[in-house]
Amino acid sequence: MLVAERYEKIVQLVNERGSIRVSELSELCEVTEETIRRDLDRLEQSGRLRRSHGGAVSVRDQQQPEIPYAEREITQAEEKKRIAREAVKRIAPNGRILLDASTTAWYMAANLPDLPLTVLTNSIKVAMELAGKEKIEVISTGGILAARSLSYVGPLAERSLDAYHVDLAFLSCKGVHLERGISESNELQGRIKQKMIGIAERVVLLADSSKFGVQAFTHVAPLHKVHEIVTDSELDRETTEQLQSLGITVTDV
Repeated sequence: MLVAERYEKIVQLVNERGSIRVSELSELCEVTEETIRRDLDRLEQSGRLRRSHGGAVSVRDQQQPEIPYAEREITQAEEKKRIAREAVKRIAPNGRILLDASTTAWYMAANLPDLPLTVLTNSIKVAMELAGKEKIEVISTGGILAARSLSYVGPLAERSLDAYHVDLAFLSCKGVHLERGISESNELQGRIKQKMIGIAERVVLLADSSKFGVQAFTHVAPLHKVHEIVTDSELDRETTEQLQSLGITVTDV
């Protein structure tokens, strides 16, 4: 069996079963367990499966369809634009910031003045928006292209973030829950945002009021990892006070 054929067989088996052990793959593919471990490492790097203790698990079943970018662009658009304009006020010259692939981050990029700044992003839309601003240095993560969100995800994108540290990370999400924290639509989006939070001195969550009380599929981080939330004026007073009791600064616009 050629290496490429073995890779395809491994992915097929993992997807069919949901998870499988190294020992089983070794028997089915008629190669050593060490060879299978190397295969799994390479397949994880390409985003085709996820390593687990003693084997591998499918990433196919862990995905939930993302809302297409064009649809997200018009959902709660006015609220997102107000949030973006407010968030831009936190950016000072010569700073190092991170913008995720949310539509709110794209609105931020459109509102950013052309000042000396380093922007790290996994968003094609954000990078293109900033391309015409000569003083802003843009660094893209690269990685697997998630077509619906026009964002880079996967192991390559995650590893590229390890090389950086930013002053401010501006992130959005699918859900904000007081007990369960921040959540995303699928594992790949969840993992990249976990990495973003981990490299930031300060995390600013951009979330319109429709996101609160929602628990999406993949847990990203507990709320204590967030320093500030910028939201819209429709967020109820009780939720605002509960967030503030956790030490989170809440700004509504």
